Amino acid sequence: MHLELWPGNVYPLGSYWDGKGTNFALFSENATGVELCLFDKDGKEKRLTLKEVDNWVWHGYVPGIAPGQRYGYRVYGSYDPSQGHRFNPNKLLIDPYAKAIDGDVVNGPELFGYSWDDPEEDLSFSETDSAHLMPKSVVIDESFDWEGDQLLRIPFHETIIYETHVRGFTQLQPNIPEELRGTYAGLAHPAAIAHLQTLGITSVEVMPVHHFLGFPGHLADKGLKNFWGYDSLNYFAPYSGYSADKTPGGQVREFKAMVKALHKAGIEVILDVVYNHTGEGNHLGPTLSMRGVDNAAYYRLVEDDPRYYMDFTGCGNSLNVRHPQILKLIMDSLRYWVLEMHVDGFRFDLASALARELYDVNNLAAFFTIVHQDPVIADVKLIAEPWDVGDGGYQVGNFPLLWSEWNGRYRDVMRDFWRGEDGSLGEFAYRFTGSSDLYQTNGRSPYASINFITAHDGFTLYDLVSYNEKHNEANGENNCDGDSHNRSWNCGVEGETNDPAILALRERQKRNLLVTLMLSQGVPMLVSGDEMQRTQKGNNNAYCQDNEISWLDWNLQNEKAELLNFTRQLIYFRRKHPVFQRRKWFQGRPIHGRTISDLAWFNPDGTKMTEEQWQIGFSKAIGVFLNGEEIPRVGPQGQRIIDESFLLFFNAHWEIIEFTLPIDLQEREWMVEIDTKEAGFVEDGAIYTGDKAVPVTARSLVVLRCLP
Repeated sequence: MHLELWPGNVYPLGSYWDGKGTNFALFSENATGVELCLFDKDGKEKRLTLKEVDNWVWHGYVPGIAPGQRYGYRVYGSYDPSQGHRFNPNKLLIDPYAKAIDGDVVNGPELFGYSWDDPEEDLSFSETDSAHLMPKSVVIDESFDWEGDQLLRIPFHETIIYETHVRGFTQLQPNIPEELRGTYAGLAHPAAIAHLQTLGITSVEVMPVHHFLGFPGHLADKGLKNFWGYDSLNYFAPYSGYSADKTPGGQVREFKAMVKALHKAGIEVILDVVYNHTGEGNHLGPTLSMRGVDNAAYYRLVEDDPRYYMDFTGCGNSLNVRHPQILKLIMDSLRYWVLEMHVDGFRFDLASALARELYDVNNLAAFFTIVHQDPVIADVKLIAEPWDVGDGGYQVGNFPLLWSEWNGRYRDVMRDFWRGEDGSLGEFAYRFTGSSDLYQTNGRSPYASINFITAHDGFTLYDLVSYNEKHNEANGENNCDGDSHNRSWNCGVEGETNDPAILALRERQKRNLLVTLMLSQGVPMLVSGDEMQRTQKGNNNAYCQDNEISWLDWNLQNEKAELLNFTRQLIYFRRKHPVFQRRKWFQGRPIHGRTISDLAWFNPDGTKMTEEQWQIGFSKAIGVFLNGEEIPRVGPQGQRIIDESFLLFFNAHWEIIEFTLPIDLQEREWMVEIDTKEAGFVEDGAIYTGDKAVPVTARSLVVLRCLP
């Protein structure tokens, strides 16, 4: 077929169908030529040379090109790795702005810009063509009937996050049709949504769905796959491997339908995004997209030796966020996912890397300034993983306004407390009340703290109380991968056991950790499957396990059903009581002219904690009073919010401890609501008043509610 090529437009970047034809635009600052490569259904390639270039954007318009058209680019320029340039027109490239990508990368030496067998390695030049191994970018029709769907905008202090994986969550769900399991349509299925709704979470945080390198060579050789997806090749296209609709571009419609279904169920969608690096790896990695489009512009290179990459991520490269066009790429991507895909927010992987304008992390970096000023992005949920692997990368508490953070200190303190490690009760108190020491001074609120006990990276809750050591043999790296310091405790035996005492202790520890998480101030994040006893058999780095190690087991019997029911009750309990989801800090004093403070901490004997006692490292028991009548928060119409009051008694000691009600609270009646020594929630719980002792079993906690 004869194709015409018109000049077209610089904007928008990527491919844009206007109903009559398609405009193509690609940024490359250092290229000397660009070819648009169009592929028919049989894979036959037609090349068109883009002759128009403005502001380093190469562009052209092709009449008659419609949605479903598969394409790629070949980019010409200097191949001089020592100067940072790696142009090689023999390599077909993914459009960085493609809205859909058809297929996965197939491994082979043709993918690399250099010759594998040349002793000069990446300084050599490969003349073999890679098109037959490359997925193709796809022109899409962006129209979709949203039926009035809008972002849910659930207040952050009322948010409960559920971190999940599209494939892992649905792959074994028996009530989802087999052809939909592992897909966006599967996550949108009524059976999946019913679980999320009955659990009571408000937001799903979906692990990476940007199109990623699914089968990198080092894993494919072992028969493994990049399951987690933290190797993005594009920041606009939903990963086609999670789509039940296999037509080119069908994944975009399916993703939108998933978001619409979740929104209709009252559930937000937060995307885990990886703007810190790409799947092209270090100087020996393949040439798949940005490396071949303009390596020196897209990536941070070592200044005095640009053959090599600055690596703040541990993944071989770092995106060049100092370059205006790369910042634009990130912002265009974020806006696209909000405006066109209707997602409610983002969790930024290794977010400290985005703040490295030079070498140090700077929370006034251009990226954060742009986000703060953007009318779209500044108005959605922004969550940072506040660290990277570079020097000074651990930045918990240092991100600017508008940002919440995965609070790694919360995770560490709560794990240590419940496994009986020495640590100050002052640190425990800070974490339980929202970490004011980290977030209050720069104007942020308690919901700046995303509290979590477990995450996708590390042990599951089940494994956290069952293993002292990691067991990652299935990853094929001789158990050398993954963190070796997990702050876990196996309760006496490594792994599976039939010992009833150890099993009972493990169940108690799970309840302790869940109650602590859900009743802490801040935003709780539950990891998918922790509510159903999911185990990875001690694997704390299951990034490459697309199998039963990572998939949720939906066979809900015995302890699984019991823990699921308890977690549902616990989440409902949190959502019912505003005293556990404050949006302003505790003040530790009376607020409304009363005599009792909004918050008070006590020793087991009922006396208030002293300054010296806060620093004692061996103390394992503490009580806290939360005053429901002293909440400095008003309702949507300005009305005062009043809740019930609670006493929480924590005992991480190995022996039972009897707590005494604080003297100022002994005139009231207190009924046991939760006791983690057995089932958790208590029906017709015991009532305590006066100086009657409250027994708290070894390694357990009790929640008391003040009766009217």
